[in-house]
Amino acid sequence: MAPAGTPPTAAFFDLDKTIIAKSSVLAFSKPFQAGGLISRRAVLRSAYAQFVFMIGGADHDQVEKMRQFMSQLCAGWDVATVREIVADTLHNVVDPLVYDEAVRLIEEHHAAGRDVVIVSTSGSEVVEPIGALLGADRVVATRLKAEDGRYTGEIEYYAYAEEKAHAIRALAESEGYDLANSYGYSDSVTDVPMLEAVGHPHAVNPDKELRKIAAAKGWPVLVFTRPVALQSRLHLPPPKPTLAALAVGGVVAVGAAVWVGVRRRGLSA
Repeated sequence: MAPAGTPPTAAFFDLDKTIIAKSSVLAFSKPFQAGGLISRRAVLRSAYAQFVFMIGGADHDQVEKMRQFMSQLCAGWDVATVREIVADTLHNVVDPLVYDEAVRLIEEHHAAGRDVVIVSTSGSEVVEPIGALLGADRVVATRLKAEDGRYTGEIEYYAYAEEKAHAIRALAESEGYDLANSYGYSDSVTDVPMLEAVGHPHAVNPDKELRKIAAAKGWPVLVFTRPVALQSRLHLPPPKPTLAALAVGGVVAVGAAVWVGVRRRGLSA
């Protein structure tokens, strides 16, 4: 525990390939198909997107095509149905994908008196339940616009790249976090601004570019390799309320629009 009177600190975690072993959003493709939201063809497209995501080999054109496809796909989806599918399938989909090493780190940070904050470009309808499952104190996530209980396909808040750093600094201001003594974890070069915002950045399963930057800056590189079911681990602390102002709302099915890290430029782009 931190000494009495010292400013609070936090550990900020990216989600995909940092806490869990694959894209959190694309992992729900099959449950969405079973729930009648997407077709088998869409599931195959999502599987392809997951493959590209895992190998880190997508060029800009591939990324933009998948972004447009997934943006169009989620438009019109019923918000309540998406939330129900996620709630009903969360354990089956996510449990086997969580890195044991990440769970241990979360436990260690909580034991040290730090808040744990998940900062993810994935949609909040996926990230919030996963955060609750892991005992995260707060969540920052992308959200898409919804009208009359259905998603429009437009991005309302995009938690990507520099915006993650902005969100962390806003949290530090509102919660009093001492960022110089806080921690950050991510796998992606797009999260360099987020990692630079804290005093103790870590590259986790880093892509090629982040690995180069980590080596140049002397950041520790962590390798997580052991996905585990949470039921086999020690009980995590009970979750606290998430940061509603940043994370409530949005859509699970943002898919590649969330994963790829390309700002929405309109479907006609």
